Amino acid sequence: MKIQEGQESKKAGYRVPFGTVSITPKARKLINEALDTGWVTKGKYVKEFEDKFAALFGVKHGIAVSSGTDADALACAALYDLGARRGDEVLVPSLSFIATGNSVFQAGLTPVFVDVDRTTLNIDPLKIEAKITPRTRAIMPVHLMGKPADMNAVRMIAKKHNLRIIEDAAEAHGAEYHGEKVGAMGDMACFSLYAAHIVTTIEGGMILTDSDKIAEVLKSLRNHGMTGKFTFERIGFSAKMNELEAAVGLGNIDIFNDILSKRRRNMLYLIEKFRKFSKFFITLTEDSHEKLGPHAFSIIVREGAGFSKDDLVAHLEANGVDSRNLFYSMPTQCPSYAFLGYKLGDFPEAEFCSDHGTHIGIHQDIGIEQLDHVVVVVEGFLKKKGVSY
Repeated sequence: MKIQEGQESKKAGYRVPFGTVSITPKARKLINEALDTGWVTKGKYVKEFEDKFAALFGVKHGIAVSSGTDADALACAALYDLGARRGDEVLVPSLSFIATGNSVFQAGLTPVFVDVDRTTLNIDPLKIEAKITPRTRAIMPVHLMGKPADMNAVRMIAKKHNLRIIEDAAEAHGAEYHGEKVGAMGDMACFSLYAAHIVTTIEGGMILTDSDKIAEVLKSLRNHGMTGKFTFERIGFSAKMNELEAAVGLGNIDIFNDILSKRRRNMLYLIEKFRKFSKFFITLTEDSHEKLGPHAFSIIVREGAGFSKDDLVAHLEANGVDSRNLFYSMPTQCPSYAFLGYKLGDFPEAEFCSDHGTHIGIHQDIGIEQLDHVVVVVEGFLKKKGVSY
């Protein structure tokens, strides 16, 4: 379908869906083999998947768990074996999916929120040290939308204050920072393997670490704190991955580079196409020192644009472009955290991103034609608003 510039597609049912999932023939074969053996709980496929996932990032240990949230929670809980006590603090960005904050609470620790930089969506290093107290034990930078956080600054601060680093790399499969792989720069790194991500097990998560000690603690934590056959050394979780999920993941490992390259093609294409709209939108960028591992394409309506995020989203949705809100400022825009006592205005950058931001899909099943449709829809929106770009 050829879309003429400045004209929105009128093709019935034309969609640019937000997410997708790749279930390969290999995955189907392994699922059937697991079903035939009658052993579908954690077994050989989970171990193979852990090893191959860790190898992708050049990290020694992979610990497969039942979700990305559990990955974050177990990583936080592992801090107890590294000297933390109940109620100690973990610094997290104020803008993220709610699981980032929830996981800290689930581990019995206290999230301390740091505002973000609206141009990167990530934790603002200049605001971290002011939040450090004698009870701070770790920093959890989130590589939001697959854009790496400023890890050099984070590592410098962590070293200065003797803090652990837990990378929340849920959305950042395949991202790189100054030649280093995201997921290999902290004491632990946590990935979501939910259906919308580059490597998926449908539901699932993975924790990476180079530490033998931390790996053993994490393996215990995912199985009720058990060591050996029936000794419970710590308070743990029930967070194991099963063989069927690992089979899907093994299929994705085989096509990882293909998925990553298609997503990067789509991301870079939209970055270039949206340059002409820069007067109105802040969008993802890729700087020379980094490679994004794209999850989605964020669009933030600038101050003084003359229209709202809700206006834009309504137009996108009406023209077949699926979207999601750009998360929320957890401490001030999520009712579940009202008990913390923060008020609107405490995290102005995160609140701005949430109030003015959305994100759309750039996954591997979206083609250039669909991306052109997105561009034409945005052009049509700006034309309707009577603004020039």
